[in-house]
Order: sequence, then structure tokens, then C-alpha cells
Amino acid sequence: MDEGAAAGEAASAAPRLAGRRLVLGVTGGIAAYKAVEVCRRLVDEGAHVVPVMTAEAERFVGATTFSALASEPVRRSLWSDADPVPHTRLGQWAELVLVVPATARFLGLYAHGIAEGLLSATVLATRAPVVVCPAMHTEMWEHPAVQDNVATLRRRGVVVVGPASGRLAGGDVGAGRLAEPAAIVAAVTDVLCRARDLAGHRVLVTAGGTREPIDPVRVLTNRSSGKQGHALAEAAAARGAEVVLVTTADQPVPAGARVVRVETAAQMAEAVLAEAPSCDVVIMAAAVADFRPARVAPAKLKKAEGPPALDLVPTEDILAELGRRRRPGQVLVGFAAETGDPLASAEAKLAAKGVDLVVANDVSRDGVGFEGETNEVVVVDQDGGRQVVSLRSKREVADAVLDRVVEWLGARGDRAGG
Repeated sequence: MDEGAAAGEAASAAPRLAGRRLVLGVTGGIAAYKAVEVCRRLVDEGAHVVPVMTAEAERFVGATTFSALASEPVRRSLWSDADPVPHTRLGQWAELVLVVPATARFLGLYAHGIAEGLLSATVLATRAPVVVCPAMHTEMWEHPAVQDNVATLRRRGVVVVGPASGRLAGGDVGAGRLAEPAAIVAAVTDVLCRARDLAGHRVLVTAGGTREPIDPVRVLTNRSSGKQGHALAEAAAARGAEVVLVTTADQPVPAGARVVRVETAAQMAEAVLAEAPSCDVVIMAAAVADFRPARVAPAKLKKAEGPPALDLVPTEDILAELGRRRRPGQVLVGFAAETGDPLASAEAKLAAKGVDLVVANDVSRDGVGFEGETNEVVVVDQDGGRQVVSLRSKREVADAVLDRVVEWLGARGDRAGG
């Protein structure tokens, strides 16, 4: 074997999580014993693991076990003479916080922003990705309150692994079993590998539906809430991108994103075309009006005067113009909201607009329409690839779309370099 082959083999055998900083939270469920195996596997993969146990967790597993297997001794309490703000220190230090198992109690505390102890305070004090692994009896898992809490966490970008179905405590069988340690470690690896994969890139995202004035009171608009666009901006920022968000929507804005607020299609076109030349990625998630009134009445139209005659003229096709102005290496993403077959529309838009990816959905389907918290899309690309992203939270859809964007950034870079 030559030296190059030996070096390649050594590199491939290197621990996948070498040097990565993890907080492992353990809460008080019977599945806490499986967190021991998760801890061992993470350390074997090279991670620096700091365990944080709740008082209830120690009823199931001894702290000595985790202290022996982890990289540092177990942390237990918010109150320490050595460190007056241990939760803040851990939250800032961690590259990822993993909670195994996540009980119904912990999920409720986290979803409602309640800092009851060191672990719940740490997840609130971190900006790192958080992965939770629920484990509880089927009846608890299926309770509407628990499902609402999990949905809330998913919307905020928390990664939820499991639960699986199988044998539970007391001999019962059903949903609520902790995911297997190998699956948990694989999920952690996936999250960490993509955690900063947009660092150094500038990403422009548009969101919301434009409003075209008829008179000083009335507008032509659509039902877009902007939630998917804002989820994309949030996910891109979490993955290290410098984000510019051009939006019409009154939705939460991710920390660090620069926001440009617009209302009409013309204003959006002006903002997007001004920002796009300096961006590596442009994601046109906004629902931009295709037409606007040719004339805006200077005063409110009166009902007594009868129905107004609306002469409509086309708005600027922002996506097509971006395609014409594209700079080398830039990735362009369009969206297509349909009421029917989204795939046909996506493929037609790919051909017509000169973009790399089109994300299409059928808004007439349950759980996929405007203003909801979930989405289901198909992502098509210029190379003929198709990826169906099944029904899930809009933040999870955002990450699935950004996974494809990252792939295309690499492909675009290779082509530009060649």
C-alpha cells in the first residue's frame, strides 16, 4: 500500500465527531439507561461530551457511570460557587445539545420556555442545534398536550429523533420507545455535519405575499403567510449563512438576519435585484403577484359607484430576471404553489426561468396549504433529479431544501472553477 492510500484509509477511519463539543442531557425516564450507550458511542466517535443529569435521572442511572464514560464529570445543579452561570457557559460552549431520553415533563418545560433546573436552563441558553429523543408510554406520547409541545419544538428547529414502537416499561408494547443508540448518534452526526455548511455564504430569501393597491384602502393579494420563507431564512442563519430576508410578512425574524420590508411586487423586485448580485444563493419563496392594477385610484372607491373596472398589467418576472442576471457559481431556487400536480409546474418553471431548483407543492392538500405549520413539497433540479419531502414542519422542509442547495453550491463551484 502506498503512502497516499494509507493516508486516505487513515482519514476515512478518523472519528466522525472528533473534537465536537456536546452536552448530553439525561432526564428521569426508564430509558435513561440507554443514554449510557449513547454517551459511550459519542465518545468513541471523538466527541467531547459533558453530561448534565436531572435529579430524577439519577433515580434510574448513577452519575458515576456517566462521569466515568463521558469527557467530564456530570453537571447537576444551577447553583455552584465555582460558576455562577453554569447554564450560560454550557449553552455557549456546546456545538450541540442532545437530550436522551426526553420525558414529557422536559418537553413541556422546553416548549414553554421554563428554566426549572440546569438542563432546561441550558437548552434555553444555547444557540447551538438541539436534538431531543422522546421516550414515554404510548398514552403519554399520544396525548394532545405532548404532541402540541413536540410540534412547537419542531417549528423552532429542534430535531426530534423517534420515538420508535416496541416493548415499553411494564411489558406494554406500542409507540414511545426510545430510538436506538445507533440511530441517535447518526442523527447527531447528520446535524453537526450540516450545522455550519453555509458559513461564508450570503443567502437571500424572499417571503410572504405581495399586495398590489387598488385604492388607498383595498389591495390585490394572496393567502401566503410567509411562514415557509421565514423558516428558510431561520434555517440558513442556523447553518452559518449571512442572511438577507426580503419579506412582506409579519413573522418572527431569525437573529442576525438583515430584513428588507416591502409590500408590492415592484418593491420586491427592486430590493431583490439590488441584493442578489452579492449573494451566493437566492431563494424566491415569496408569492409574488403576477398582475397589478394599471391605475391606482387616488381615493377610496365607493360602493355606490358600482363595481370598478380593473385593468390589470403584468408585474416584473423577478425569477426570470434573476436567471438572466445570474453570476457564475450562484444558486437560484424558485417556488411553485399549485392546486394540482406540482411536479409538472415545477418542471415547466425550471425550463422557463433558468434556475437550478424549483420547490413545488399542492396547496389544496390537507396540511400543505397557506398559513399552516406543515408543508409537503417536491424539489426538482436542472439535472432531472426529483426529491419528495413528505409532510413535516416548515422548518424541517426548509432544512431539506437547504440540503439540496448545499449540494448545488458545490456543483456550481466545481463548474465555475472548471
